[in-house]
Amino acid sequence: MVWGQEVLGLPVHDNWWQTETGCIMIANFAACEIRPGSMGRPLPGIEATVLQRGEDGRALITDGRVTEEEIPGVEGELALRPGWPSMFRGYLHDKERYEAAFAGGWYLTGDLAKRDEDGWYWFVGRADDVIKSAGHLVGPFEVESALMEHPAVAEAGVIGRPDPVAGNIVKAFVSLRPGAEPTAALERELLAFGRRRLGPAVAPREIVFDQNLPRTRSGKVMRRLLRARELGLPIGDLSTLEGSA
Repeated sequence: MVWGQEVLGLPVHDNWWQTETGCIMIANFAACEIRPGSMGRPLPGIEATVLQRGEDGRALITDGRVTEEEIPGVEGELALRPGWPSMFRGYLHDKERYEAAFAGGWYLTGDLAKRDEDGWYWFVGRADDVIKSAGHLVGPFEVESALMEHPAVAEAGVIGRPDPVAGNIVKAFVSLRPGAEPTAALERELLAFGRRRLGPAVAPREIVFDQNLPRTRSGKVMRRLLRARELGLPIGDLSTLEGSA
């Protein structure tokens, strides 16, 4: 958003939606202040909230109401009140998955977010991508975004690598901009850069240079595939992989 304003001289209105929602739900729309890095505010007629999940994975909601007041700045799962016209009606051949996406009158998006005191929402990451490291919950998106602020970094993908002490440590795969060389000195520089930007609890502990990060056809880094390669897990469905037949 900052780049668009500085280079193109145009405002960039970031927004949030899913295939399941069928249209934009949250946005920096024309009638509100643009906050760089934010998803924006719910569009008129859209009710959103941030829910916490209990130890059993269930959202802490009853009868369509959040059981604890939403606290600004606290991360949780983004949820929407169903009912807009373009809302999805099911997952093909997967009724159980569809039913699990709803609780207490809310649609649980699977995305982690936080809401500030003024009602703007900020994306944290996918709930199933969150890294539990030494008692901290780390959103890969936050780490990737911080690393990409470094002038040598073009793109980053972040996963958790199992560790006997911390449970998991944050590991980053980084592709470099033209002219940058994948040296040990740059690796140390990026590790220090991450600590300054994020703090030692969230910053990556390991960095690997990779100029061929796996991406979806829409251009998103496939963390799932990075994780599978790192841990020797089944790679699963590759139909959305960029360049696949």
